[in-house]
Amino acid sequence: MPLARTSDRGLVLGIAANQLIGWGTLFTPFTLLIQPMERELGWSRAEISAAFTLGLLVSGLAAVHVGRFVDARGGRWPLGLGGLAGAALLGAWAMVSDLRVFYGLWFLMGLVHATALWSPAMAVVVALARQPMRVITGITFITGFTATVFIPLTEALILALGWRGALWALATLQCAAGLLALWQFAEARPPPPREGARRAPLAEALRRPAFWGLALLLSAHSFVGVGLAAHLVPLLRERGLDEASVIWLAALHGPFQVAARGLLFVAGPRAPLAAVGVFCVTLMPLAIAWLALAPPLFGWVLVFTLGWAVADGLLSIVRAGAPAEILGREGYGAVTGALALASAPMRAFAPVIVALAWQWSGGYDAAIWMLAAAGLLAALGFGVALLDRR
Repeated sequence: MPLARTSDRGLVLGIAANQLIGWGTLFTPFTLLIQPMERELGWSRAEISAAFTLGLLVSGLAAVHVGRFVDARGGRWPLGLGGLAGAALLGAWAMVSDLRVFYGLWFLMGLVHATALWSPAMAVVVALARQPMRVITGITFITGFTATVFIPLTEALILALGWRGALWALATLQCAAGLLALWQFAEARPPPPREGARRAPLAEALRRPAFWGLALLLSAHSFVGVGLAAHLVPLLRERGLDEASVIWLAALHGPFQVAARGLLFVAGPRAPLAAVGVFCVTLMPLAIAWLALAPPLFGWVLVFTLGWAVADGLLSIVRAGAPAEILGREGYGAVTGALALASAPMRAFAPVIVALAWQWSGGYDAAIWMLAAAGLLAALGFGVALLDRR
């Protein structure tokens, strides 16, 4: 029945499947494709990675416009047609042989990320769900398995079909994600504005300290998350851990993250967003500082992995829920699009900044303390947002 498609349970299952496939095909495989593309095409790692950075920046620039569209007309066309466009671009990527064309594809892929991934999906949840925070928690619990599913799947596809064949297979999967969104939201319409609702919610949000506090929170969390993801393995190696410990510590981030989200889902309304956010922004810098001070032993560094994974996993829920709870649900798509735009530079350039810190200091010690300082800025931003809460 059409109504069941947009019930809270339907939203959890449908959007989780859409986003798990979307992130698993359009985002996660990039790192696995760099080396085979280097070998076949002769492009440098920096040249290939620059395309990914371009896509992230374009995604941030397009986010506000996509958010406004979702607020006004719903998420069916962005999630559905954006997902199908992503499948077409994966197929085009499978045929690429010119670097300039590759950059053009990733410019367009940035637009796909803005339409088919996280922000518009969360705008749909906030507009349609009866319990948005619980639905978001359920979705993030399932999507926490994205890397667990798609990293080994993509690697197996590359080994079996080559990197070009792997992209064709991923494109087929992504078609399913786009078609799922077109089916799920065929009957869905955004609710009419409430009586007395703000006529220009984004303009009003931009005048509030809470918006800029959330922008600081999202930017700092993006910087820490992307910076750590890009450098965690070489960082742990540099600290003197054996290779088996390095791989286990990196791999345990996902399970710890999912476990934290599962506990939050079970807690439900007993865990208010403000309390969860305060816990996360306190834990994040403490975990990174622990990494800086801990001896290079598996058990000691495991404390960092647990602390960072829990903070990171729960902050992804806070990032999605806090704008609605603190700034209001009206204009959620446009407001979160503006927040995505504000955090896009830190998300795109974090790996480069961490690498420059490593190069400047001759090791990762300075970079770790820089990441801990970014964690403190996230705490400051969330504090500002809570103080301006209505």
